[in-house]
Amino acid sequence: MAKFRILSGREVCQILGQHGFVEVRRRGSHIVMQRRTTTGTVTVPVPDHYEIRLGTLQSIIRQSGIARSEFESQD
Repeated sequence: MAKFRILSGREVCQILGQHGFVEVRRRGSHIVMQRRTTTGTVTVPVPDHYEIRLGTLQSIIRQSGIARSEFESQD
């Protein structure tokens, strides 16, 4: 299992955007990304920080349903 890359909030939003998420609002230091599916809506809050902490990144991955490999380093 590869290690996670060090990602900023904006980089995480770019990855989410590649998978159909769109920014619906921004308030303070958080960006709310959302994707509509046939079964409902998936909403993921992303902190707009220079470096996302590991536990926060794992939570974003779990909520979004995107493969972990998208966020891992390519070494």
